[in-house]
Amino acid sequence: MGNTGKESETKFGKVVVLMGGQSAEREISLQSGRAVLQTLQAAGIDAHGLDAADAGLVSTLSSGGYARAFIALHGRGGEDGVVQGLLDALGLPYTGSGVLGSALAMDKLRTKQVWESAGIPTPPFTPLGDAAEVAARKDALPYPVIVKPAHEGSSIGISKVDSADQLEGAWQLARKYDDEIFAEQWISGREYTAGILLDETLPLICLETPNTFYDYAAKYEADTTRYLIPCGLAAADEALLQEQALAAFRAVGASGWGRVDFMLDGDNRPWFIEVNTVPGLTDHSLVPMAAHAGGVDFTRLVCRILESTLAQPPAACGGPDA
Repeated sequence: MGNTGKESETKFGKVVVLMGGQSAEREISLQSGRAVLQTLQAAGIDAHGLDAADAGLVSTLSSGGYARAFIALHGRGGEDGVVQGLLDALGLPYTGSGVLGSALAMDKLRTKQVWESAGIPTPPFTPLGDAAEVAARKDALPYPVIVKPAHEGSSIGISKVDSADQLEGAWQLARKYDDEIFAEQWISGREYTAGILLDETLPLICLETPNTFYDYAAKYEADTTRYLIPCGLAAADEALLQEQALAAFRAVGASGWGRVDFMLDGDNRPWFIEVNTVPGLTDHSLVPMAAHAGGVDFTRLVCRILESTLAQPPAACGGPDA
């Protein structure tokens, strides 16, 4: 960072790293939060970890003397605008997207609706409400499809469905995690991810897995997943896709940093899938991997994300000194 430890403390003040929480992605969040916490402390920043599942969360945030928050929460309760609204009310600047961008990006179904209205290509989709609607629509879907909960991350509750007789089982699995389910047309092709850092797109990563798709196991458990960076595209093609990914990110009101996932079909047409506003932040996660390829190491990445909070004035409605 170019600062001594004392200068870093003065620059940022006391920082709370929010991690854990109660979502289905709790364990991944704890890994991200610990990596961020250790990195900030090693950089001389007065950083302290706090599990968002703690009963005294609001009291601790209110009385802890914190100057800003680094959000390392994944999934509902931390990535969906809830904790962002709390921090706004307390007057604590924080990393990443605000309430609107967080809430909208967490909702895959409404993200797709926004993208459709903005002319951003996303696979055709069909909402699946109750069991009667599933039964009524199962013979009309363009199989194969992928069935998803609208508000989960890390591919939790997602299934590929090849025929009508598989639809109800996939819907039942998704219903374990969410009340809103949809079926999305399956795109055959290569999967890519675009990391976003402070209004710039990082080098693209092409993901290869022997699994049916880049599911939870491929992300966190398998050693057979390949991450191609450089991604193998011509420079001009990559640059165009980087621009499109940034436009998709902005369209949902996301800001600061995050990740956009998309597919390229057999005709090299892009299909945008989802936005992650707080993706994984371990030294082997996708955004750090892309940042490293772009010349930004993990320490610099974490500190640059935190530096973005310096431009945010404390909210007028609250805060320890309000």
